[in-house]
Amino acid sequence: MKRLLAVAATGLLSQPLLALEYDCIIEARQNVEVRSPVEAVIESIRVQRGGVVRKGEIVATLESGPERASLELARSRAQMQGDLKAAEARVELTRKKLVRAEELYKQNFVSVNALDEAEADYRLSVEELRRAQENQKLAELELKRTEQILDLRTIRSPFDGVVVEVVQKPGEFATSNIQQPILRLAEIDPLNVEVILPVAMYGRIKVGQRATVMPENPVGGQHRAVVKVVDRVIDAASGTFGVRLELPNRARSIPAGARCRVRF
Repeated sequence: MKRLLAVAATGLLSQPLLALEYDCIIEARQNVEVRSPVEAVIESIRVQRGGVVRKGEIVATLESGPERASLELARSRAQMQGDLKAAEARVELTRKKLVRAEELYKQNFVSVNALDEAEADYRLSVEELRRAQENQKLAELELKRTEQILDLRTIRSPFDGVVVEVVQKPGEFATSNIQQPILRLAEIDPLNVEVILPVAMYGRIKVGQRATVMPENPVGGQHRAVVKVVDRVIDAASGTFGVRLELPNRARSIPAGARCRVRF
């Protein structure tokens, strides 16, 4: 934006009011520094500078031996059904004993104490089954938590883009420190086109309006773009306001950072 203000101050304001072409700058839609969410040693970097990446693609992995072992342990616990099956069988057995005791009590073959004991055994087995079910649920939740912890050690691209720079290498220690990204990515499809216009043009440029963007050589050519943002705040010092256009770049043939001209 500072570059555009400088351009506006030296060139745009000297143009006739009705001029339809203005200087502009082509920028990446977004630039992201990819960092590790945890502190760990980098195991591998799967991309290279200038490479194209897709959203969700693995770009780096961190060492995760202990986490993988914890995941296998949690998975084994979640799959264990022995305690649950045993508790279910005990509930069924004590239920049958209670039914039999009730029938015998009605026929005066057993005492009320025997009936109470059968009922107590049944209730106790029901509680044991409930506890076994809760433990099974906890094991499943622990499995999900361990999977998420392991997933933090797999670094993925947040969007379709290109690799601008690989900062760290395998074997180096990755942290969430803002000064130590693993790599830098840029989204260049679509591109943003930033242009500074004189205040006299305010109100003439509308969101959704089409324009032609002409990058400087060696790219050249004419490309269609659409106005996406018109600033609602005017810079009083320079008497200008900003406009952002969206420029499709499916072939990635237009580099970010290039100067251009835009015709409305």
